[in-house]
Amino acid sequence: MAWIKSFKKIHDYGTLVMFSHTIFSLSFAIIAMLLAGSGFPSIETSFWILVAFLSARTGANALNRVIDAKIDAQNPRTATRQIPQGLLNKQEVLIFSIVCFVMMLVAAWMLNPLCFFLAPIALFLMVIYSYTKRFTCLCHLVLGVSCAAAPVGAWIAITGTMSWVAFFMGAANTAWVAGFDIIYGAQDYQFDREHGIRSIPETFGLRFGLYISSLFHFATVIFLIMVGYLSEGIHMVYFIGLIFVSLLFIIQHSMVSPTNLKNVKIASYSINQLVSLTFLLFGVLAIIW
Repeated sequence: MAWIKSFKKIHDYGTLVMFSHTIFSLSFAIIAMLLAGSGFPSIETSFWILVAFLSARTGANALNRVIDAKIDAQNPRTATRQIPQGLLNKQEVLIFSIVCFVMMLVAAWMLNPLCFFLAPIALFLMVIYSYTKRFTCLCHLVLGVSCAAAPVGAWIAITGTMSWVAFFMGAANTAWVAGFDIIYGAQDYQFDREHGIRSIPETFGLRFGLYISSLFHFATVIFLIMVGYLSEGIHMVYFIGLIFVSLLFIIQHSMVSPTNLKNVKIASYSINQLVSLTFLLFGVLAIIW
């Protein structure tokens, strides 16, 4: 039946772009938005910020699947993804990605001139990320910076300016994403070495790669402390939340080691979804208290 095929197509796209992982940077964007406006902005502004965020991350993930289709087909771990399986073809996914990016630009235009002016920079980072793993181990950082466009963009959408709070929020988002992406990339260590794919584990080895991931997450907490320190009127509950975030980081890094990578997906994805939700909960409470 036609409706069954349509539902399956929607499901395939949702899986393709990992829609369930939207929460990763959404929490940073929401907290940045609330800090910038000292509370909830207008419904219209909130709507366009949400449209910009969702369309950007959805388009970026879809484009990544198109660019990496050949690599995904070669890697046993990713060979079951939608494009290698033939469930979706590269042309339709590329069109889908372009539509998402156009929506992002429209949303940026509706917010303010600075958002629209800076949007191409964010777009460039989203496009270039998928190619960086072919020539630099710093691909994790490029991914982090592209994700940091969410909180920085939300701040600019509200204020029309940049600030140190936005900078440290973006830096925290960058370090956090880079840290857990290194853990996630550890499971492809052998494949990456055999196929010339660059990553921090591939370049520095699993042990030092995981050490670097820990340093990124330590830096995340420091950057978030700076956000709280520089933000006026933020409640102490914010810093209590950072204690729980730090504990989740410790749990995350205790779950993986160079000789034990069986919990990589739980550590890099499931635990970090909890990190995001914890930061969101305590952050919102600290601002609206």
